[in-house]
Amino acid sequence: MYTTSLTSNSINTFGALQDTAIWGGIAAILAIIGGILVYFLFVKAKENPKGKFLAYLKKFLDFKVMWIETAIKILYYICTIYAVLISFAMIQFSFLAFLFTLVVVPVLIRLAYEGATMLVMIWRNTADIAANTKK
Repeated sequence: MYTTSLTSNSINTFGALQDTAIWGGIAAILAIIGGILVYFLFVKAKENPKGKFLAYLKKFLDFKVMWIETAIKILYYICTIYAVLISFAMIQFSFLAFLFTLVVVPVLIRLAYEGATMLVMIWRNTADIAANTKK
């Protein structure tokens, strides 16, 4: 009795894995085709798109608009607030764990944030230098 139920469950699981693998292959092929089409038909198109949204979308897809700075700032705030709030849960383990999480972890998060921001600033300065040397 148990073997029948195990066999039918493993057959169902194998069928689901097969379906997932097939869809994964189809999705990969469609993603490759779509990526190539977007790149050549939209990003590298010679004419400028009509309309503000399409112009912004072209700049966004060509990575002339960078969102990383905003994303890094928001992630910094989220991580710091989380570290401070979770530090109060550490009181039940030990007072030293509480202090470490309350003081040291936000400092480490800040250092990581400043390192990531420095990389963005290096990119921005390099882009400015490249733009100025073209003129």
